[in-house]
Amino acid sequence: MLRFFRNIRRRLLDSGSLRKYLVYAVGEIILVVIGILIALQINNWNEGRKDRKPQIQTLPPY
Repeated sequence: MLRFFRNIRRRLLDSGSLRKYLVYAVGEIILVVIGILIALQINNWNEGRKDRKPQIQTLPPY
C-alpha cells in the first residue's frame, strides 16, 4: 500500500503540477487527522465503559 502512495506522489511531482501535489498532500493529511480522531473517540468510549463498570456492580438490586 505504501508503494502505491509513493508511486502516486512521485508521478505528481514528476509531472510538474505543484497544485495537484498540494491537493494530494492536503488530502493525505486530512485522512491521517480523521484516523487520529476516530482512534481518540474509540479510546474515550472505552475509558467511559471501564469507568461505568464498577458503578454498575455496586448498585443495589431493586
